[in-house]
Amino acid sequence: MDITIYPKKLTGTVAAIPSKSQAHRLLICAALGRGRTTLLCPETNRDIEATAGCLQALGARIVRTSLGFEVEPIETPCKNPVLNCHDSGSTLRFLLPVAGALGCGAVFQLEGRLPKRPLSPLWEELERMGCHLSRPTADTVRCEGQLHPGDFTIDGGVSSQFITGLLLAAAILPGKSRVIPTGKLESRPYIQMTLDALEAFGVRSRDLTLEGGLLRSPGTLAVEGDWSNAAFFLAAQALGSRLEVTNLSPASAQGDRAAAELIPQLSDFSTISAADIPDLVPILSIVAACNKGAVFTDIRRLRLKESDRVASVIAMVEALGGRAEADENSLTVYGTGLTGGTVDSVGDHRIAMSAAVGATVCTERVTILGAESVGKSYPQFWEEYRRLGGNYEQYLR
Repeated sequence: MDITIYPKKLTGTVAAIPSKSQAHRLLICAALGRGRTTLLCPETNRDIEATAGCLQALGARIVRTSLGFEVEPIETPCKNPVLNCHDSGSTLRFLLPVAGALGCGAVFQLEGRLPKRPLSPLWEELERMGCHLSRPTADTVRCEGQLHPGDFTIDGGVSSQFITGLLLAAAILPGKSRVIPTGKLESRPYIQMTLDALEAFGVRSRDLTLEGGLLRSPGTLAVEGDWSNAAFFLAAQALGSRLEVTNLSPASAQGDRAAAELIPQLSDFSTISAADIPDLVPILSIVAACNKGAVFTDIRRLRLKESDRVASVIAMVEALGGRAEADENSLTVYGTGLTGGTVDSVGDHRIAMSAAVGATVCTERVTILGAESVGKSYPQFWEEYRRLGGNYEQYLR
């Protein structure tokens, strides 16, 4: 689906949708725990549904309701299940260690860009600790064997998702396990989200050391509002749209809560590290282009996201009439303003939504190719955009 937007500011109130990051973690804890859990998560997306589907394949009973999910935990893990991760990196990286801890054997199916996204050094550490991993085909990963408790050592600079997966696995392994990050630890707030989720289910950590065993259901939990997706509307607000964004916790552990501080900073030239906020760079680049520009440092991991986000951000900014360039570890966006043009989302939900926000300040219409990519994290985005006054036409290919 392609969409052509006619420039217009947005007006109204929009409530942040449930946090994708928190929903993944709480669903997994609920499926691994003891007792039934009600998870209040009235809106979902493709990534959350991928995790729920994989947990069901492992043996959990999950019922979708109008309020969220009812989760009955895994009693006896299914043997040799097939887990379809679709294109969700979180689903794969969180559940690969969990499948190893359950010792059930599993085949993970991967779609989109996911088969090309890195699994090293998680792969090597899982094998060192008892699992055997293989790639039967280019788009599948097989996990066999039994993960052992103990000390897991992993480079903290590739993906915090690897650390989250190991922590979730450690929570169900017998005895004490410790996750030891080496090197520069990036996306620390997302590790804290994992620890918070585990604590909600009765498992506490001290210096990433967990005493394994069964997690206990807290009964009912609500998924908090998503700062990552709310950032698009916060950016539109900063660019002149008259919006109020609700359902956000200022005390959230979400790393993208930084949007509340970073977006106002972009009224002037800024230098911002992307180490803990890789998902915010596309929308911050739009705000920077409409102001005095910015330099984003620590961008290496952006090349490993749903798209090569260094290349796709530069292409987006330039397609809209701006200017951007990058070297090995920094991205510079110049404060040229935006005029309009055609942006290829390259299947990246955050590029599509960022371009839509850019359209609110362009002087000419904006066409977004592959606009359906928003379904990965925010299926209702285009409905909300129109409800808030956005003017667009859509075309099916």
